[in-house]
Amino acid sequence: MTDADPPSAPLQPDAILVLSFGGPEGPDDVMPFLRRVVAGRNVPDERLAEVAEQYALFGGVSPINDHNRELIDALRAELDRRSIDLPVYWGNRNWHPLLEDTVQQMSDDGIRRALVFTTSAFGSYSGCRQYREDLERAAAQVSGTPPRLEKLRLFYNHPGFVDPMVERVDSALTDHRHRHGRDAELVFTAHSIPDSMAASCDYEHQLRTTADVITDTLGRPPAPVVYQSRSGPPQIPWLEPDIGDHLHAVAAEGTTDVVVVPLGFVSDHMEVKFDLDTQAAAIAAELGVAYTRAGTVGAHPRFVTMICELIEERRSATPKLSVGPDGPWPDQCPDGHCLAPRRPG
Repeated sequence: MTDADPPSAPLQPDAILVLSFGGPEGPDDVMPFLRRVVAGRNVPDERLAEVAEQYALFGGVSPINDHNRELIDALRAELDRRSIDLPVYWGNRNWHPLLEDTVQQMSDDGIRRALVFTTSAFGSYSGCRQYREDLERAAAQVSGTPPRLEKLRLFYNHPGFVDPMVERVDSALTDHRHRHGRDAELVFTAHSIPDSMAASCDYEHQLRTTADVITDTLGRPPAPVVYQSRSGPPQIPWLEPDIGDHLHAVAAEGTTDVVVVPLGFVSDHMEVKFDLDTQAAAIAAELGVAYTRAGTVGAHPRFVTMICELIEERRSATPKLSVGPDGPWPDQCPDGHCLAPRRPG
């Protein structure tokens, strides 16, 4: 652990806001949710209907909102245990409770300054700057005095994220050996992003760094980082290799066993349940590769404690914890960082 980043000046928030992506909670929600996700991108309903079929496999319900409820309940309990008297609010980018409604409620409740925890560990436009833009937009829409909303730092290398992931990976490797009688090769996955988005952030480096800390801790060789869940026009380059292509490649080289680690996700939401547990698992089965998927951090107690530690960093300027070579991410993201991808044309 290091505390290379000097403490910021303490501040006294009067609330915590948990900010996430959001997801549908019934069949009637799916198309409105998807239209909101792609608003302004000119994506036809015919394409969205194809994506909606994935949600239909799960009753039209994304697991993400229930995961966030579990996390928020655990956070409230941990704040109480620490005698930190701050209300916890919850807002989503793309589905209810919508961020703009939550920020209005915060204003109505007299909240003037809140720290914001986003459920995204790694830096990219969609995982960092876009959330900051969402906060600015929501505050600008408030009728009355908007609260000041300050995003907590990226936590990709915080021990409260890394240590639970080490535990999840070790458990998956052990489970695989018990079920199949063999060790497995590791592969880390994350949501793919356009190359133009990756060029203005440290997304790839952060994923690689965290993956290496996990394998080093477990005494294993470095493992590949691959990508999943890409979308958008095929002519626009996105980060590769795709998890499916990777499985084909390693099977051709003679690999018989894999443990897939959804490093880029903090909960088992749709991109994990469908893209990994359904699609990638089916590809592995077709190839004769024994497949185990490691868990995400979810509401692991150490992860919940980490959120409190991030809050305390800002409230009392306590040392900032990190593991690996990078040191803690700064409270304020650097200028020109995590820019939006270039649009075609």
